Amino acid sequence: MAKVSAFVELILDTKCSAEKTEGLVIASDQGAGVAALELRSVDLQSPRNSKEHHTQEMGLKRLIVRRGQLFALRLGFCRPFQPQADTITFVAETGPEPSERLGTRATFSLTQTRHGNVWSASDFTIDSNSLQVSLFTPANAVIGPYTLKIEISQGQGHSVTYSLGTFILLFNPWSAEDDVYLPSEILLQEYIMRDYGFVYKGHERFITSWPWNFGQFEEDIIDICFEILNRSLYYLENPSKDYSQRNDVVYVCRVVSAMINSNDDNGVLQGNWGEDYSRGVSPLEWNGSVAILRQWSARGGQPVKYGQCWVFASVMCTVMRCLGVPTRVISNFRSAHNVDRNLTIDTYYDRNAEMLPTQKQDKIWNFHVWNECWMIRKDLPPGYNGWQVLDPTPQQTSSGLFCCGPASVKAIREGEVHLAYDTPFVYAEVNADEVIWLFRNGRAQEILAHNTSSIGKKVSTKMVGSDQRQDITSSYKYPEGSPEERSVFMKASRKMLGPNRTSSSFLDLLGSGGFQGHPVRLQLHLARTPEWGQDLMLVLRVQRVPHSAHPQGPIRLVVRFCAQALLHGGGTREPLWRHMMQLNLDFGKETQWPLLLPYNSYRNKLTDEKLIRVSGIAEFEETGRSMLVLKDISLEPPHLSIEVSERAEVGKALRVHITLTNTLTVSLSNCMMVLEGSGLIDGQIVNNLGTLMADHTIQIQVDLYPIKAGPRQLQVLISSNEVKEIKGYKDILVAPARAS
Repeated sequence: MAKVSAFVELILDTKCSAEKTEGLVIASDQGAGVAALELRSVDLQSPRNSKEHHTQEMGLKRLIVRRGQLFALRLGFCRPFQPQADTITFVAETGPEPSERLGTRATFSLTQTRHGNVWSASDFTIDSNSLQVSLFTPANAVIGPYTLKIEISQGQGHSVTYSLGTFILLFNPWSAEDDVYLPSEILLQEYIMRDYGFVYKGHERFITSWPWNFGQFEEDIIDICFEILNRSLYYLENPSKDYSQRNDVVYVCRVVSAMINSNDDNGVLQGNWGEDYSRGVSPLEWNGSVAILRQWSARGGQPVKYGQCWVFASVMCTVMRCLGVPTRVISNFRSAHNVDRNLTIDTYYDRNAEMLPTQKQDKIWNFHVWNECWMIRKDLPPGYNGWQVLDPTPQQTSSGLFCCGPASVKAIREGEVHLAYDTPFVYAEVNADEVIWLFRNGRAQEILAHNTSSIGKKVSTKMVGSDQRQDITSSYKYPEGSPEERSVFMKASRKMLGPNRTSSSFLDLLGSGGFQGHPVRLQLHLARTPEWGQDLMLVLRVQRVPHSAHPQGPIRLVVRFCAQALLHGGGTREPLWRHMMQLNLDFGKETQWPLLLPYNSYRNKLTDEKLIRVSGIAEFEETGRSMLVLKDISLEPPHLSIEVSERAEVGKALRVHITLTNTLTVSLSNCMMVLEGSGLIDGQIVNNLGTLMADHTIQIQVDLYPIKAGPRQLQVLISSNEVKEIKGYKDILVAPARAS
């Protein structure tokens, strides 16, 4: 045996080729003399495989495939492969300590036919010295970067191992066997292949669409996605176990949800809900995910400053689409953050109509943004597959880490708040009641309003194949006030509050009859379109309505008004304007009173969101009771115009014309323009535009050289000291380069 081993090593050392191996053979067990089979070349056929696996947008330089689907490769040998004499075994490995027991190592022999959902190499054809073979990865394989090797042996003799290279394995929503299977090509094009989209922001009455560059197919993004997984606390604690669980989309989603924020770890983004962004970038000034992910990776995993909910969710959308999980971005307007899980959010006003700060952590965001990922939930009872809520914004912990979800949207709609994960928290975000109190003499004394339908409004996402907004509120709850909605609310309340937590000061006061109607109807309206830099004109409409306690005679009331800057988190700044009026109302009469909120009152006192809340408290002299009237105002920034005159073509100069007119009464100083768009621009284009005087127009011309064909989106952001977010976009269809 020692002589045979030496003989084999001699052949390997001499690289058995036609010139060097003449007359040299290995004795197989069958006794026939066959020259050693040696690997000479490997063709991973990346262009062909990438097209069939929908990964060509990620580049053709390396092999990126999706699990549960065949991919082809061609091996070149020193002689034809002989199935009767040669044995080829493939070895695929991923992770730090590959193990077949953990599912991070697979060995499989070359066979003519494939059997079941297992690793296999089959359907081979022999063409002279070449072997064309199809490899299959199971639909439940661990995702990630793999090394691929083959072991070649003849009979019972010595085996030789060759490296074939590396490949990356992703989730496969095109495969019916994968847990992320989505049986609609139209939806797959939107939720996997679309590398741009919109985030909906602002206020339920003033929804604005923000273009966003997801950029999941930029060349280095896939590597950064796996770097994110490799920096998670789960990986640092037990790398092998973490890798072994990466076949489970629920697990991967939870890890990504925790890693997009940096509250527990060196996650991607550091949140900042204050107003000082001097140590980083304002959340309003990001155009897309690519710059954020690249900065995080380039700085060794140091969190990028700064993010808020729409930035967290948009970056997570990039990561999940890149990994192969259908994902979309969801905006919920007037979104509750209900820490104590009592399904009630309390807010407080004083008799001067000032909204008061509260020591409670509960709040109502003007809007909140999260993600939905599409998957089968094998960990839940039947019926809860499909869209699942995942929220990377660090609001509360889940299993000890700041992450949220996946929570089944169907479970939220049906009030099944006992189902994993974090369903009670998400249910409250769209279903909690709002109770508004009059705060007097150091305590809440009177209910001004009990709103059962003011939270969870206009739940929105981008419409498939369109730039329009789609309202998906009905996916999260039955129509407000319907018997089904109230029934679900009571079911969820019982599960969340329990039998011993059904009493509260609110319910006690409500049951005592202290919350009744009023003999007057108050409404605040805008007299004209509000523009930043202009005085704001409002009208108070007062109407006397029948009421048992005030049958006929006149009613006297004092109305105190207060205007405050409205913060994204639902709170307010200190008052910036006050006003008071006294009214005498006869029965059946309706009157209107003008109100003027001067520009000088709110100049330099608003947040970057440019939102104002005008509140009014009317006090009835006869009874001492009060009522509340509210009006939120969103001030429009100037608008961008983006024009493209000629046909867009890969590699050919494309001139873009950008126009901005400063319609405000003040100059815009330190104007910076940032252009971004995957497939159009490599990275970003940044220009300093200086100062734009009031009523002046600036015109900019930029030449782009498109990189990829297909539908693309150019995002343009102009920020200034006065207005942080003047955004625009242009959809551009890029044609392939013409053959020369």
